[in-house]
Amino acid sequence: MFVLLFSIVSLPGFAQEEPQIKVLEPAEFKQQITEDSIQFIDVRTPEEYKAGSIEGAENIDFLADDFFKNMEKFDKEEPLYLYCRSGNRSAKASARLSEMGFKQIIDLKGGYKAWKDFAEK
Repeated sequence: MFVLLFSIVSLPGFAQEEPQIKVLEPAEFKQQITEDSIQFIDVRTPEEYKAGSIEGAENIDFLADDFFKNMEKFDKEEPLYLYCRSGNRSAKASARLSEMGFKQIIDLKGGYKAWKDFAEK
């Protein structure tokens, strides 16, 4: 029984709640990223980023070997906004960045796909 429960909780779609990680709907995310000088990261691959991105986001590929090294330049005390294609990679990145000591991580629910759907309305 414990093994089954642990397996279900560990699935990507069952993110564990961490107080320093917020997942926001596109409308609320958009309101917050309009502020000047925010830390705003697109964790998709460079190819995905070049095909379209949210204005102001810096591309740092979560799948790259140097992702965590590149993230060290950011202020762990300031909010960090991030997104990926659909929300899976950014959820994984959020958990790892939380372990690195980032205090406030804001993830775009549904990723760039949800953002595009929202923007087209």
